[in-house]
Amino acid sequence: MYRVWNYLVSYSLLLIFGAIFALVWANLDAILPVAGNPSYYIDAYHHFIHIALWEDAPIGVLEDGHRVLTLHFLVNDMLMAFFFAIAGKEVWEAVALKSGSLRGKKALTPLVATAGGMAGPVLVYLGIAAVLGSATFDAVAHGWAVPTATDIAFSYLIGRIVFGAGHPAVRFLLLLAIADDALGLVILAIFYPSGELVPEWLLFSAGAALAVYLLANVLPRYLDRGKQDRPVSTWMYVKLSYWPYLVAGAACWYGFQESGIHPALGLLFIVPTIPHAERAYGVFSAAEQHLKDLLNVIEHKLKHPVEVVLFFFGLFNAGIQLSAMAEPTWLVLSGLLIGKPLGIFVMGWIAARPLGFGLPEGMRISDLFVLGCVASIGFTVALFVASVAFDAGAIQDAAKMGALFSFGGAVLALVAGKLFRVQKKGV
Repeated sequence: MYRVWNYLVSYSLLLIFGAIFALVWANLDAILPVAGNPSYYIDAYHHFIHIALWEDAPIGVLEDGHRVLTLHFLVNDMLMAFFFAIAGKEVWEAVALKSGSLRGKKALTPLVATAGGMAGPVLVYLGIAAVLGSATFDAVAHGWAVPTATDIAFSYLIGRIVFGAGHPAVRFLLLLAIADDALGLVILAIFYPSGELVPEWLLFSAGAALAVYLLANVLPRYLDRGKQDRPVSTWMYVKLSYWPYLVAGAACWYGFQESGIHPALGLLFIVPTIPHAERAYGVFSAAEQHLKDLLNVIEHKLKHPVEVVLFFFGLFNAGIQLSAMAEPTWLVLSGLLIGKPLGIFVMGWIAARPLGFGLPEGMRISDLFVLGCVASIGFTVALFVASVAFDAGAIQDAAKMGALFSFGGAVLALVAGKLFRVQKKGV
């Protein structure tokens, strides 16, 4: 089993602290009312996260026809690009490298189960919304992707508690979660653009990525052909290091912003251009800290900054008053806690039995349902999707509350593990 425990715990803790701090701040009105201003604390919270850092900035949100760089934009649209770049790196390794975990027959059942884990929540979310009436359906339909998310870090932590570190279901969960993230990135890019699509700017981003790949990756290797000491590649690695990719990444990010696709995805084109080892050791594998290729070096340099970014992401997105609970809250929760386990179980069973792809040795069919309960924790990505699916206001807050309450999937998983008599393996 890959040693990802400490890696994901560190990512999770600051995010939790940020979310808890935001929730307490936003709900202080109920504890410490201010005479004459019953919404003092929530107003202070929103004023803080939307502080204007730069008026008439070249990047930022449009206000009265000109761009303003706010703290919220800085975190959600700019700094979260590094988080998605790390997730994208793991997805790219799993798909592109010969030893990638999402290549070959071993990945077929997790991939089919992932499809069920995406479709199930959507069907439950939209189905219940339709039952509630056309007014509710029209108001919430655009948020259909919110309950499709699986939080890799928290799901892994709970999966390890339920199954034990050595259980094959935990590795299955990691494969499913990384495939879920890959599909989630595609959904964000296609269905949740930040503005009107301008393909020319997307071509600009692709051009920046292609240019740095040719000039900083392919050309040095071409000049080093037949030379064992690889002088040009070594000079690039030692002297220039990640700087060419940082410059190209900035250009790529800007192209995404101007293209209408959410700029938090703006570094994804750059990830495959960076020199990489020929094999992957697994999703978030600690063994990769010993690899000296540039992509893994960059990932480990980003680790602690991204932990801080996730703290501020939790702080800037989880400040919701508990009174915000409404229909979208229960729709998101139903999609995650009902649709996700059922979708994973049904499609996983179809892949394992009728299609004959099978399950990893030591994993039972009933483990699929328990695993689906573990994967129902949406949190980080669900919060992010809610913030881009809905405009700021009551519906967005209610949907975010559903994403926060998806921690209930942990309790559901623990109960399901007991009911289905999961045999823990490893420690």
